[in-house]
Amino acid sequence: MMNYNEILDKIANEYQGILRDNLVGIYVHGSIAFGCFNQIKSDIDFIVVVDKPPTIEEKVALIETLLDLSADAPPKGFEMSLVLSSVCKNFIYPTPFELHYSIAHLQRCKDDLRDYCTSMNGTDKDLAAHVTVIKHVGYTLIGKQVSDVFGEVPKEDYIDSIKGDIVDSKEDVIENPVYIILNLCRVLAYKNNDLILSKEQGGLWGIENLPKQHTALVSKALNNYKSEELEESFDREESLIFCNYMIENIFTT
Repeated sequence: MMNYNEILDKIANEYQGILRDNLVGIYVHGSIAFGCFNQIKSDIDFIVVVDKPPTIEEKVALIETLLDLSADAPPKGFEMSLVLSSVCKNFIYPTPFELHYSIAHLQRCKDDLRDYCTSMNGTDKDLAAHVTVIKHVGYTLIGKQVSDVFGEVPKEDYIDSIKGDIVDSKEDVIENPVYIILNLCRVLAYKNNDLILSKEQGGLWGIENLPKQHTALVSKALNNYKSEELEESFDREESLIFCNYMIENIFTT
């Protein structure tokens, strides 16, 4: 397995060759940007910005690059979105995107990559959160500086984006407790204190700021997140009580 810097360098070189003068830049967000990347449990998150929509052939080549690198990448793979510079400078929400890839779409790409590249576009509310992180802690892999490419993301768009990520928490916490528990912490940290945090930082905030009856659960989730072992099991009832408490506080003005 290559380290993420080597993989990102390969992506930068390949994408520059594919997109040429159309490439504005590639911008890293997620756990790498926050400095809490876990080789086993994190993916490699980045946004590609271009001036005009790529051709289908270019889109295919962009995804093929990620598929070719998958064997050397972390198990969670990549999360990549490609957007136009025009929607970044004067930020549009929900944000239009020209192409997206994550490991959730791996099989579709293997089955019919051209069809995938033709149909994978639309709008994505998550991009408001990603761009906010890029402006806060992210960095330029290649291309123009962050401040020259991305305009301000309105606070109401960011909070709507991160709330959208936790709206199904009670259903998701049973299958994916570590992600949901830490994510709920960082959303409440933003609502209460205007803090833009990683999942790890969100967990630390939760331990310091939540009622004592919830801190053991948050601490367990945080230790799991930082570990390179597989996730432990979490008590279903305790997790649901925590979700109910957090959602009530997040969605109450």
